[in-house]
Amino acid sequence: MGKRIKEANKLVDKNKAYKLIEAISILKQTPAPKFDESIDLSIKLNIDPKETSQPVRGSVVLPHGTGKKVRVAVFCKGEHESKAKEAGADIVGSDELIDKVSNGFLDFDVCVATPDMMKEMGKLGRVLGPRGLMPSPKAGTVTNDVAKAIDEVKAGKVEFRMDKLACINMTVGKRSFSEDFISQNATSIINAVIQSRPPQVKGRFFKSISISTTMGPGIRLDAASF
Repeated sequence: MGKRIKEANKLVDKNKAYKLIEAISILKQTPAPKFDESIDLSIKLNIDPKETSQPVRGSVVLPHGTGKKVRVAVFCKGEHESKAKEAGADIVGSDELIDKVSNGFLDFDVCVATPDMMKEMGKLGRVLGPRGLMPSPKAGTVTNDVAKAIDEVKAGKVEFRMDKLACINMTVGKRSFSEDFISQNATSIINAVIQSRPPQVKGRFFKSISISTTMGPGIRLDAASF
């Protein structure tokens, strides 16, 4: 364990559950590496993924974005192509783009598709699905209003989805963000997850929540406060 990690660990009481703003303050005090670390939120849900027929998923627009430039690929045809380019899409195409992605091209962070492309997009399920890149109507990434979808993604719209271990892991900003910006982004995600709670889930919804920097220790949050 390096000196910087040891110093960071001294600031965190592993037996304590912190309030969000207190945890963020500690993260900002930890020794910083030479790059602008991401701030990551990890939520463990009190759900058995094998027993629920409704996985927790959704989307939310972060008030202050993620601090990361988002590369958007739009799968569309005809007049939608020009609209997508005008709206700032990084990659636009139809059949030829599907073939390109099938052959391993994944130089993008978000996919948007028009409804008429979804039948052909099925070919990419095994490529995009495991990476969380498959467009979906629920996330607002399957739409004929491609300009609106691109604007929302560029403005900080992110998707979340419970994995096979009932966990949701999200980036809520950068270390260089102010404490208030990080707190507002994290609170937006937590509230969005709460609103996506399946009706059949009873009792406590959050098993645990923690926040961390890319290279720093995880800080356990007081889940009950949410």
